[in-house]
Amino acid sequence: MYAIVEIGGKQVKVEAGRFIYTARLEGAEGSSVSFDNVLLLADQANVQVGAPSVKGAKVTGKIVEHLKDDKVIAFKKKRRKGFVKTRGHRTALTKVQIENIVK
Repeated sequence: MYAIVEIGGKQVKVEAGRFIYTARLEGAEGSSVSFDNVLLLADQANVQVGAPSVKGAKVTGKIVEHLKDDKVIAFKKKRRKGFVKTRGHRTALTKVQIENIVK
């Protein structure tokens, strides 16, 4: 069984027992989190598509850790002008273990 859930403005496919990485969520490590905006719910036999979300469906998970993504470097250069600018950032992420998908 899997579900498509909207988390932080992005659609994520989740399955029970799997880990997902999402934008930084509120809450301490080890605390539980639930996602109510389930857009699609599918199992072996049937598929439920929400309009806009499936009523009564919920995905629960547990925050495993807060971490940072790999560094992304933005490099700008204008040739023959001596202009070089380097900036970088690391996106704050949360690792979530999906525990249960409720219909």
